[in-house]
Amino acid sequence: MSTVDSQKRVLSGMRPTGQLHLGHLHGVLKNWIRLQHEYDCFFFVADWHALTTHYGDPGLFESNVLNMVIDWLACGVNPGSASLFVQSKVPEHAELHLLLSMITPLGWLERVPSYKDQQEKLHEKELDTYGFLGYPLLQAADILIYRAGYVPVGADQVAHVELTREVARRFNHIYGKEPGFEENALAAIKKMGKKAARMYTNFRTAYQEQGDHEALEKAQALLREQQNITIGDRERLFGYLEGGGKMILAEPQALLTPSSKMPGLDGQKMSKSYDNTISLREPLEHVAKKISTMPTDPARVRLTDPGDPDKCPVWQLHQTYSGEDTKKWVMEGCTSAGIGCLECKRPVIDAVIAELEPIQKAAEQYEKDPDLVRSIIAEGSEKAREAAKETLHDVRVAVGLG
Repeated sequence: MSTVDSQKRVLSGMRPTGQLHLGHLHGVLKNWIRLQHEYDCFFFVADWHALTTHYGDPGLFESNVLNMVIDWLACGVNPGSASLFVQSKVPEHAELHLLLSMITPLGWLERVPSYKDQQEKLHEKELDTYGFLGYPLLQAADILIYRAGYVPVGADQVAHVELTREVARRFNHIYGKEPGFEENALAAIKKMGKKAARMYTNFRTAYQEQGDHEALEKAQALLREQQNITIGDRERLFGYLEGGGKMILAEPQALLTPSSKMPGLDGQKMSKSYDNTISLREPLEHVAKKISTMPTDPARVRLTDPGDPDKCPVWQLHQTYSGEDTKKWVMEGCTSAGIGCLECKRPVIDAVIAELEPIQKAAEQYEKDPDLVRSIIAEGSEKAREAAKETLHDVRVAVGLG
């Protein structure tokens, strides 16, 4: 795929470090299920990324990788609509990471917000490693190897996408200056025909002289429609628009996803590190017990004491799982002591079980046929590798290793 067409492609991944839970379902997987019908999606198991913090534990991967993909499939991620693959099965990620590391300033990696943040959070692990410092660049390689136009991320991950854009821009600046670039670009403009050439030139001037981003978008749209020029000319004119060289690596955009409102059993964000999760394949009777024993508003010592839903973790679950009528019933019943806490929890228990039951039934079928899951991964990895090889070929030629 050329950089011109990259806007149609989405890339996202997950690290296989344990069981998936409701936070993953509402924060990531439901978004993937929507995106797979709108874009050319590549979803991957980030096993190399897991090694940056979980090295020394080789038993972690074999079952976790398979189980993670089973959860994806059971939730509705469709291998007919998206490519599902394992990062380490596509070695081109590693080669692009190596080549990009030759041009990426050390300071760029040290200033990534999550670098110091994760070191502090995971202080029990030895994270002063070359691999951990370089993991944002490996993430950049993951995105750039597929020329992905969009990366679905939460607000806390936008810095990683911005680093990816900077790396792509630097690479294109260093290696996109083919001999006679400007002459080739001007010749390509003429091939577009008089009207299109004039529009392109006007848009380029408006962007470069006045910083008009709307003109840039119109020029890019114009280029995508052109039938009279080659893909190579199109790449040149994309680069010429922004005053750089030929675009070899596409700059991705962050596709901001709504932050997951899924609270854990204690009211904090649902996370394995807080031990407050409900796993997707947890026995349903365990799920019911976990929710029925959740803490509630500490002011409600007796049944006759009125409560405040805003101080109760169960109310946060109602925000995700209950309709307006139920929420109104909870609000009135809690503040007037008209209902007890266990009574309040019952609609949430029913809704969570109703959500998990079909997922668990589907997962059970995939568990019985692990070879089918392996074949889905193998097919997705093969498709991913074909796309990655195209990009890496262009990169190797640009760097002089062709």
